[in-house]
Amino acid sequence: MLVEFSVGNYRSFHAPVTLSMQAAKLRSSDKRLDEHNVFQADRLSLLRSAAIYGANASGKSNLIQAMAFMRRFVRQSSRESQAGEPTGVERFRLSTATRDKPSCFQIIFRLDDRRYRYGFEIDEEQVRAEWLYHTGQRETRLFIREGAQYDISSVFKPGRGLTERTRNNALFLSVAAQFNVRLAVTLLEWFRQGFNIISGLDDTAYVGFTLRRFDTDESFRQRVLAFVREADLGIADIHVERLPLAEAPIPEEVQYLLAQVAREQGRSGEELLVSRPKTTHQVFNSEQSVAGWETFDMEKQESQGTQKIFNLSGPLLDTLEGGKLLVIDEMEARLHPFITRAVIQLFNSPQTNPRNAQLVFATHDTSLLSHRFFRRDQIWFTEKDQYGATDMYSLAELQVRNDASFDKDYIAGKYGAIPFIGGLHSLFEEHPDGQKA
Repeated sequence: MLVEFSVGNYRSFHAPVTLSMQAAKLRSSDKRLDEHNVFQADRLSLLRSAAIYGANASGKSNLIQAMAFMRRFVRQSSRESQAGEPTGVERFRLSTATRDKPSCFQIIFRLDDRRYRYGFEIDEEQVRAEWLYHTGQRETRLFIREGAQYDISSVFKPGRGLTERTRNNALFLSVAAQFNVRLAVTLLEWFRQGFNIISGLDDTAYVGFTLRRFDTDESFRQRVLAFVREADLGIADIHVERLPLAEAPIPEEVQYLLAQVAREQGRSGEELLVSRPKTTHQVFNSEQSVAGWETFDMEKQESQGTQKIFNLSGPLLDTLEGGKLLVIDEMEARLHPFITRAVIQLFNSPQTNPRNAQLVFATHDTSLLSHRFFRRDQIWFTEKDQYGATDMYSLAELQVRNDASFDKDYIAGKYGAIPFIGGLHSLFEEHPDGQKA
């Protein structure tokens, strides 16, 4: 579970900023929020969810991209990078002060009743520093890396022989996991399975996961069906139909690529089956009685919102049942506000979230911005300064009453983090020469 995430000198972030999931010492106007939206993890009080607001291009997505970069680099740097290859990091480009300084990423999370603090500094060519600590009764160093110099504690002793195998553009933690150092493998498994990031705008990346779980796990299938039915979509049932690749209604170029992959794996393209979700709806007669059933192709005949609800159900339910962390950019895209609200309430309820899964999401939906749904420390804002750098702060850091109208005050500009739009009417004004602006 996430305690906090920090990033600096990356994309629109100049100075380091921190998203904290530690509950602040405050009380909500609705005491149920303090009981439901917060959970205890040993000596920590952590939040079940956090919402990030801000104007377009203010840095919301960049924060999530920073998380995604850290997650990807931890998981893949030892396998993908070759000597001399760029790391792929993007430093802040609007200040001369950052040109020679590395980007910095740090995450604090709990796993197996311990708290870990892991981070690294990196530029386009190499890892400049890396560190790992864990906390039992007190924080203990596991290893520190400064350039090519390592200080490795006895707890991480199995990794001592791997420093020379660690390229300057790869992470020591990733290399240690590749060589089966037990603790490193455990931590990387959390980055792979316990920490997931998806887009609310493009759900093609996780529709396959939802289809596989739906088709192979009956318990999961029933939960997805219950979720879809509760969303009031008029769907009575869903099943998965498998079609031969040649008969699947997908572009020919995609069919060709899939067949090519199959051949590389020693299989025939004719063996490939493509899964297509089908929905079942009731058909009514003139007396409004059920007269039969009609099957629709979800990808062709259901709305974009319906498709997203089904596709999103996989990651959502997997996160809740596993007590994982899910980060979503633009979560509300193509969803009715009531659906988005219901998803958040799944996480903010101890009944539906007994394993203390966490949800972090970026959104523009101000209907959610209310003291009825969130504590002040669950609401975060991103805002760019006059130099193009993103700052990030929570509502708990501002002088705001518990019962304030968060949405109205935000729209009024009291919290910042809103766009300042000029007079667009000037676009249609005529110049002295008679031409439109």
